[in-house]
Amino acid sequence: MEDLKKEDLTEDKDSEELKYEGAALEDKPRDIVQTLQNELAEQKDKYLRLYAEFENYKRIVQREREEIINYSNEKLIKDLLPVIDNFELAVKHASGEESSKWFESMKTGVENTLKEFFRILEKYGVKPIDSVGQPFNPELHHAVTTMETEDKEENIVVEELRKGYFYKDKLLREPLVVVSKKPKPSDEGGAHPSGVEN
Repeated sequence: MEDLKKEDLTEDKDSEELKYEGAALEDKPRDIVQTLQNELAEQKDKYLRLYAEFENYKRIVQREREEIINYSNEKLIKDLLPVIDNFELAVKHASGEESSKWFESMKTGVENTLKEFFRILEKYGVKPIDSVGQPFNPELHHAVTTMETEDKEENIVVEELRKGYFYKDKLLREPLVVVSKKPKPSDEGGAHPSGVEN
């Protein structure tokens, strides 16, 4: 009977060793699976980051492409603006003089050409900036000088020396303007000729 017990103990010991080895073998695939899952998660994270960066890159390239398309004529239009300036000066000077029929028809022709020119520029997104009577805006206007005046508030554009333009939503050229300022109070009436104040 003791031999039987020894045999049972040996079998139990063997079965325990088998169980231990079986558990160790079972743990190994779990470790491998866990390692593979970690690597997969890491690769997935890298892929998602790369995909997000690529989407951002596509958006940036698209925005730059649209800007290039929208503003591709900017230099040409800017170079044409002095032509408009000359037309406007010709019309302005012609209006102030006594004119014959020929001079009047010349003036009408220049005015019509100028209107057509503006129509074409507006078609391409160029718009003149209306400055006279508007508050002075240093981000928009370029003040050349100031003019003292009683009948205007301070910092109002009273004269436009050169017209400014927008190209779509961008400032193409700032207008050159004259800005109002209040006259300085004079000392008349403040002091009496005898040196005694009133």
